[in-house]
Amino acid sequence: MNVRSYLLVTGAYWGQTITDGALRMLVLLHFHLLGFSPFEIALLFVLYEAMGVVTNLLAGWIAARFGLESTLYAGLSLQVGALAALSFLNPEWTTALAVTYAALVQGVAGVAKDLTKMSAKSAVKVLVTANAEGALFRWVALLTGSKNAMKGAGFFVGGMLLASLGFQGALWLLASLLAMILIAIGLTLPRGMGRARVKPTLLSLLAKSRAINRLSAARVFLFGARDVWFVVGVPIFLYEVGGWSFVGVSSFLALWVIGYGAVQAIAPRVVTRSADGLSTEVTAQRRWAFILATLPLAILAALAVVTPVEVLLGETVTDTPSAMVNITLVAGLALFGLVFAVNSSLHSYLILAYSEGDAVTTDVGFYYMANAGGRLLGCLLSGLSYQWLGIAGCLGVAAFMLLIAWLFSLALPTSMPPQQVRPETSTWSSKRTY
Repeated sequence: MNVRSYLLVTGAYWGQTITDGALRMLVLLHFHLLGFSPFEIALLFVLYEAMGVVTNLLAGWIAARFGLESTLYAGLSLQVGALAALSFLNPEWTTALAVTYAALVQGVAGVAKDLTKMSAKSAVKVLVTANAEGALFRWVALLTGSKNAMKGAGFFVGGMLLASLGFQGALWLLASLLAMILIAIGLTLPRGMGRARVKPTLLSLLAKSRAINRLSAARVFLFGARDVWFVVGVPIFLYEVGGWSFVGVSSFLALWVIGYGAVQAIAPRVVTRSADGLSTEVTAQRRWAFILATLPLAILAALAVVTPVEVLLGETVTDTPSAMVNITLVAGLALFGLVFAVNSSLHSYLILAYSEGDAVTTDVGFYYMANAGGRLLGCLLSGLSYQWLGIAGCLGVAAFMLLIAWLFSLALPTSMPPQQVRPETSTWSSKRTY
């Protein structure tokens, strides 16, 4: 295990993730204060998520040809530029111009986020010693869990900086700190990580195994189900119905993501490991996916006991927030976060376990393209579901999407096919058939 390089990549990923979380909270709170509707706020993030679909697909191909450090540097540079550019948003602009400009800058930030994420996740596969038993699951869980903890910290930082420095001041501070991180890793990171010995063609980006296709399909609905309530529904519900302040909302989301990341990091301890690296892990994925699919409806049923149906459907807002509403929703989302974290950690491991040698960057890029597609779908449905059917609509749609994710998990193979060797030792090939 190349610990030094792992720490460099992780540190860069942390820096980008903190600024990404802060940027999301800054945009959400700033535009809500300007009077935008839930669906209009969701539209601000559409290009951010849409760009991830294209970015993840092409980033794996670029990294395979030119090395992971090239995509990592590009991601950090674009994030610095996006933060600086958004600071020029003028409150005197028309609504249409302001929305268009913010959405375009968010698109750049989306490219930056997915370039950095694909680079960091792929680097784990490259840097972990092939024969270290259980090492891959442990290191990828640590990276994924710590990343989400940093994103949660970013939510808190965004709310705090908005209150203390204002919109523009917060953006310039974040851009400056990330620029320093970029310079530091540019002087120290090794060259050529993840560069394929056999250069992949563009056609090979879509020539994936059935295992990776099924896992990617499950990922679409897994993350779509999370974002259908996370992007707009829950923050606005806590503010309007729960009576929370903006700082309170951002702090809760921060703690939720930090806790979710902590559970991801320890996921290998709650999943029985198998000698082949797949059999018990896939079985665990199916079990945890089924449990997760039941939770949104359980949360909705609990809320119905303490809240009028009209409030859950978004038809009215109570003048006196109920403590039981807050307690029920917070407890339900905490449980959802715990189970979701184990699911996500297993997914992050399985994509690397199913990937072959030099193809890791293109496989991971394809997989996170599906992840971005799910986030895009969840983003759109979050605004629409909450605007039409309130928090009940968000939770109902989430339950349906998680059911589909579970069904795809049932089709995942529990062993490698005879013609394929272990992913740690194989060479790149675009003709896998399992």
